[in-house]
Amino acid sequence: MSQEISSGLSESRVFPPSEAFLRGCGDRPHVASLDEYRALWTRSIQDPEGFWGEVARGFDWFTPFTSVLDWQCPDARWFDGGTLNACHNCVDRQVNAGHGDEVAIIWEGEPGWPSDASSAYAAAFSSSDRALSARHGHAVRHLTYRHLQEETARLANALRSLGVRKGDVVTLYMGMVPELAIAVLACARIGAAHSVIFGGFAAPAIIDRVADAQSRVIITCDGAWRRGAIVPLKANVDEACTGAPSVEHVIVLRRTGHDVPMRAGRDHWWHELVASQPSTCACEPMASEDLLFLLYTSGSTGKPKGIRHTTAGYSIFTAFTARMTFDLHPGTEQVYFCTADIGWITGHSYIVYGLLPNRVPTLMYEGAPNAPAEDRFWSIVERHRVTHFYTAPTAIRAFMKWGDAHPAKHDLSSLRLLGTVGEPINPEAWMWYHRTIGGERCPIVDTMWQTETGGHIITPLPGATPTVPGSCTLPMFGIDAAIVNERGEELPANAGGLLVIRKPWPAMLRGIHGDRQRFIDTYWSKVPGMYVAGDGARRDERGYFWIMGRIDDVINVSGHRLGTMEVESALVAHEAVVEAAVVGMPHEIKGTGIAAFVTLGPGHTGRAGDALRKELQEHVAHEIGAIAKPDMIRFTQALPKTRSGKIMRRLLRDIAAGNEVRQDTTTLEDFTVLAKLRETEE
Repeated sequence: MSQEISSGLSESRVFPPSEAFLRGCGDRPHVASLDEYRALWTRSIQDPEGFWGEVARGFDWFTPFTSVLDWQCPDARWFDGGTLNACHNCVDRQVNAGHGDEVAIIWEGEPGWPSDASSAYAAAFSSSDRALSARHGHAVRHLTYRHLQEETARLANALRSLGVRKGDVVTLYMGMVPELAIAVLACARIGAAHSVIFGGFAAPAIIDRVADAQSRVIITCDGAWRRGAIVPLKANVDEACTGAPSVEHVIVLRRTGHDVPMRAGRDHWWHELVASQPSTCACEPMASEDLLFLLYTSGSTGKPKGIRHTTAGYSIFTAFTARMTFDLHPGTEQVYFCTADIGWITGHSYIVYGLLPNRVPTLMYEGAPNAPAEDRFWSIVERHRVTHFYTAPTAIRAFMKWGDAHPAKHDLSSLRLLGTVGEPINPEAWMWYHRTIGGERCPIVDTMWQTETGGHIITPLPGATPTVPGSCTLPMFGIDAAIVNERGEELPANAGGLLVIRKPWPAMLRGIHGDRQRFIDTYWSKVPGMYVAGDGARRDERGYFWIMGRIDDVINVSGHRLGTMEVESALVAHEAVVEAAVVGMPHEIKGTGIAAFVTLGPGHTGRAGDALRKELQEHVAHEIGAIAKPDMIRFTQALPKTRSGKIMRRLLRDIAAGNEVRQDTTTLEDFTVLAKLRETEE
């Protein structure tokens, strides 16, 4: 039941922690009241060394740390003097504690079972999973901690046989199969950093990331399944290798079984290289600040940023925040399903590194939410008795559009907690999620965080925080978040400003790979001494945070950050285009769509029309990936610019949204451009 409060805000519905959730927590939730949250949060801010030192001692250390925090803004060193290994704490620790036969990962593939296309992958299935898959018509695997230990050891030994050593960067470009999680953990096992590239990106995006990381080894698949079609992963890698001279070896997992060319000396089949390796491999002791992984995220300058995360701080923070946010309890009937791809930070943190140390089964799904039908997620929830479901608002809006009949066909009574990630959720979608999926009994944790933060920085705790639709509520432990102006002065309630974090936290990024100045300029220069998240936000009278949107030129499409410069550069690379401006626009399903304003070159102006629009969309998809396809393209003779030649994107945002331009136009060079854009048909 909700209760009304008088807040002066448009959203006044408040939902106390669900009694049904509290009854299902066994002894008690990890944090059982708002007063308990406030006391713990205050301690974490006033005594970060004592608080995080206590949390960190819950991990296995090869060498104990001697200090908790050394902070010289913007550089943090956490848990110095200690050595540990992330794979050990995810896998080996569980085996050593007698939990080796417990399920660590549940995987479901997109194609039906049995299937000719799946036969190449069939050897990976146990006999019990093969029978289960055949009975239910879905490809399903269950991987225990012992299985993960053996398979990560085999792949780790295979990587070493190819010359991979501690400190090297291995690029992973795979579909959502368990072998991707195994590859992530195998890299961590031997101290090689992994750089996972989302399987939806095209060859040019692979080239950029491989070149920046100087990877010598790429792990990929022959292909991946998506809505019954094959995503040509190996073909994209082959194309990328022509522009990535650092690559010496490519390991290929046979997933789809279709023919792919294999280059002698460079390409190796996973099943031939890995299966013959020993099933034991000691975990490499890693210093706390040793690099665990790079993950590239879009930036407003066009060049992706290689975010650096280190071993101890990231591992400890993600495991801790997963336990707190989702109220995870090992050895219970909990089954956790995050719908993200491991190619994004959500998959890193809240499919792999946050879940496995907590000993709660984590479910991976290979395909699309509407393949073979629009009830696929609800079918998965029902068949696997999922208790925790974590997805993006863009998916929730799609579910709403598809209709209530799909979830109504399935028994969703196993669900105990719902989560959202990737972007702010509008209250209407929140309420639909609450009623239709959660049955008004499941708390919703609306999590705010970034690639750069490593884990949740603002989120409700399900046993403690009253929730308000559309608000991510209160800071995570250790996060000193505030809304400030550019002088760093904290603003009063409901005043919009910059979202900042004023103190270091364990999983904070340690830099941008190979670009120290960009790290400082991007995150630490706008408000000296404070981490600037890049979001505009406000805080209401309750102290709850409301995210208002990005303050830079990065578009958040379906929870995925895309730089406008990347999309503009791809458009201008087309022979017909001489200039392009890209902005975000409201989108019913994605939340934010991509609007492109394009000026054609001489000899091409007569081509303006639907055929060229489609051609340009496909061109962008080839250069960056399908996720970057513009949702709207408008052809124009000129773009609105200042007298100094700067494109006035804020005006284009109004036009793309169909709003009346009310902003200051005094610096606009040619007022007729604005009028003509207003008249342009989509």
